[in-house]
Amino acid sequence: MKYKVLLVDDEEEVSQAIKRKLDWDEIGFEIPEYAHNGLEALEFAEDNTPDVVMTDIQMPYMTGLELSKKLKQLYPGIRIIIFSGYDEFEYAKEAIRLEAEEYILKPIDAEELKNVFTRIRESLDKERDDRQNLEKLQSYYMESLPLLQEDFFAALLDGKVDEKRIDKYIKDYQIDLKGPYYCTAIIHASTTDLPEGMSHVLLSVSVRRLAEEKLSPMWNAKFFSYLGNTVAIAQFDNENEIIKFTDECDRFCRLALSVCKANVTVGIGPVVSSVDAITTSYSGAKDALSYRVLYGTTKAINISEIAPAQGTKNNQDNEADFHDIFKKIKMEDEEALLNTVENYVMQSTRGQMSVQDYRFFVIDIIGELYRFIKGNQIDPEKIFETGEDIYATVSQLDKNELINWLKASCKKLQQIMREKRTDTTKSFVGKAIEYVEDHYADQDLSVDRICMELSVSSAYFSTVFKKETGRTFVTYLTDYRMEKALQLLIEKDEKTYVIAQQVGYADPNYFSYVFKKQFGTSPSKYKQGLTGDGNKKA
Repeated sequence: MKYKVLLVDDEEEVSQAIKRKLDWDEIGFEIPEYAHNGLEALEFAEDNTPDVVMTDIQMPYMTGLELSKKLKQLYPGIRIIIFSGYDEFEYAKEAIRLEAEEYILKPIDAEELKNVFTRIRESLDKERDDRQNLEKLQSYYMESLPLLQEDFFAALLDGKVDEKRIDKYIKDYQIDLKGPYYCTAIIHASTTDLPEGMSHVLLSVSVRRLAEEKLSPMWNAKFFSYLGNTVAIAQFDNENEIIKFTDECDRFCRLALSVCKANVTVGIGPVVSSVDAITTSYSGAKDALSYRVLYGTTKAINISEIAPAQGTKNNQDNEADFHDIFKKIKMEDEEALLNTVENYVMQSTRGQMSVQDYRFFVIDIIGELYRFIKGNQIDPEKIFETGEDIYATVSQLDKNELINWLKASCKKLQQIMREKRTDTTKSFVGKAIEYVEDHYADQDLSVDRICMELSVSSAYFSTVFKKETGRTFVTYLTDYRMEKALQLLIEKDEKTYVIAQQVGYADPNYFSYVFKKQFGTSPSKYKQGLTGDGNKKA
């Protein structure tokens, strides 16, 4: 890998001389790029960040020291070399403050320059090697592993882990989840009955350590903290072990009261047969824990025992599947959405189902859809027929008709969501363009300024603006100002410096420089080439 160099000097022959002094390939660098001034250098760096910038101090529009300061702010890892014909202490001191690699005096000695770039290349190589050093990365990874594991478990409970990537995460994070059956338990320590002098945080730590000691070995349980509680994922050889596990948790609650002086309740979810279904078990465990107001505390509450209908696997899976429909609606893959809809209805209606159960099932579907529609600020009439009694109509559909109706409704939602995203992006960029049209004459107009107006980060703004317009904001603003300048030159009999100010340039010389770069001629020569009727001479 070769490193990129940018030479910045208003005297192009100086930069060309520097380019000829070294065999750049031999010392590990690409042939240097060239910028005439600091402003041009910043524009270049926006799209193609160099590794090393070698800049003169005295330049129009922006000094080399000002350029160095801005580059260091935008790209902290960039290396700066400052060269000058002035042997002044203040310049050298400022260069040191800006953490420049070198301050070189003109005329530049080839051997000295080679040594400087060789030293910089060695520094860049070391920095790159350090980042890629497997031993250091492995050490850092192992230190981060407990946090990564906790984050993975939290995402698993929320159903936010892509099913296809679960095995990879388990392997990468070195988690033993072989199962083949899993059960989630929430260990809740009461915050109202704390031992004297004990905080809730310390009490929770004490309870977790005791749980790990008593429950982990027998059930190969994985423990982690989530939403203020300790959560355990127990692993069974067969589904019937849930009974023994519940008893063990119940004994643990009494032990925690005796040893830790903690009032502990354990909510236990249903047994599931896959890691991606652990979110279902967790949902059941939350329901079980809520029953402590009826059944009391200091005990284990198994949802499958106290509320079989709520704790069954099929019901929980159906709920998760319907939420998966919402996820697919938000994505671009129409085929995946239609498959998910069909699977959901087929699985939910398999087996014997009474007419009343079927109608309640339909009501649930319509209710879920309506809440999703309103939650995303969509007009329900764009999905459902105006004035139609949707419940009466849909409840009369047979299973295949229901699937087709639900597919059509979800396709409409997917299209509307896609259009809303597109409209939001276009509106966002449109506002930026309108702002340029209204404020292009403002000399302080910049990316930061417009981002403040739009209340967005500059990184997000720059990405969206370039994606929609094909140009960076700085390029778009320059092009717009130049178009306005061209128009004023044709229509108005004004001095060049007046037109420069009218299109946002405080420095008429820099305005002339940009104009010539854009149109190949200076503003004054362009004006001289105009005829009396405002047309350019052939």
